[in-house]
Amino acid sequence: MSKPRKRNPNGAGTITQRKDGRYQAAVYVLQPDGTRARKYAYGKTWTECDTKRRELLAKVDEGIPVPTRSAKLAEWLPYWLDNVIKPNRKRSTYSKYAMHMRLYLVPLLGTKRLETLGPRHVRVFLADVTRKSSPATAKEAHRVLRTALTAATREELVTRNVASLVEAPKVVSRETTPWTLDETLTFLEEARRDPLYAAFVLAIAMGLRRGEVLGLRWSDVDLDDRVIRVSNQVQRIGGELYQDTTKTGKIRPVPLPLICLAALRWHRLRQSHEAAKQGAELDAAGLVFTTRSGRPIEPRNLNRSFSRLTASVGLRPIRLHDTRHGCATLLTAAGVPPRVLMEILGHSQISMTMDVYTHVAQDTQREAISNMDRLLRRRIDRD
Repeated sequence: MSKPRKRNPNGAGTITQRKDGRYQAAVYVLQPDGTRARKYAYGKTWTECDTKRRELLAKVDEGIPVPTRSAKLAEWLPYWLDNVIKPNRKRSTYSKYAMHMRLYLVPLLGTKRLETLGPRHVRVFLADVTRKSSPATAKEAHRVLRTALTAATREELVTRNVASLVEAPKVVSRETTPWTLDETLTFLEEARRDPLYAAFVLAIAMGLRRGEVLGLRWSDVDLDDRVIRVSNQVQRIGGELYQDTTKTGKIRPVPLPLICLAALRWHRLRQSHEAAKQGAELDAAGLVFTTRSGRPIEPRNLNRSFSRLTASVGLRPIRLHDTRHGCATLLTAAGVPPRVLMEILGHSQISMTMDVYTHVAQDTQREAISNMDRLLRRRIDRD
């Protein structure tokens, strides 16, 4: 039986046997920076090592970079944030990812090299974050890590995404009990005299997000055709108040209910009157809701006004964002199909609408059960 060849043609790499009995292949491969360096591969047998050598040569022929030294996670994450996330994602996403990198990923996993990072390391990491913070935070950190490793896989830095092999922590959904119809009407009656009454009406009757309410511009409001175009939002990130596109990045036209139409007309009259007192005209492209000096309203200040009005009328406290739940509940109870509800609320996926906004009012549930009771009783009586 002929012995396997000990040498290969020039440029095909070499295979040698180590003192520990294993075989070692050495091949010059392309680096991410365009240079060439020697890459080693190991195998228990000559044949296994030769297979790995051929795989490396195939990548050389295809011009695929094969890093000879795996970067640490603490080295990869800043590069990924600045070169992958920052140019392509919203500032709020970048800020959230940077927070998870700073507080959890780098302190707990930063010393691990990408090639040596395994599922066990990820499981221990998630357990640590859950213990130090919460399952929800651990789940979000898992998503950030998975996204970062997906990018590393695309750049041929790792061959697999180990975060995808580990299940994210289970999170118990926060139970949301939106206001009833009577509670909602009580709040709107109290808020009628507030300068931000129209903002609260839009949040309650149309389910607009806080940033979308504050980012609404008069150029997006058509009071004649009774429609608004939700295309802008106001956010505060990193100490800066700025305007951006909507969460999904899409413009969505939404018909105006009469209560919103009346509130916006009143608000425009009041705003035009204030501008006239200062010898100016209402900016047709300006924001609908501003401070007295015409600046965008701080998002937290809208929350504070909502909480103040809630307390003044003696209603049970809910978050301003919970009014989206209340809007979805009322529309669901009115028989609005999920797909239409999704478009009104501006969800990117129908699953989000079905999972989060399927709270049906108790009265509607009771009515459905009563209908079932009547149907069954009718059949029993007939028999």
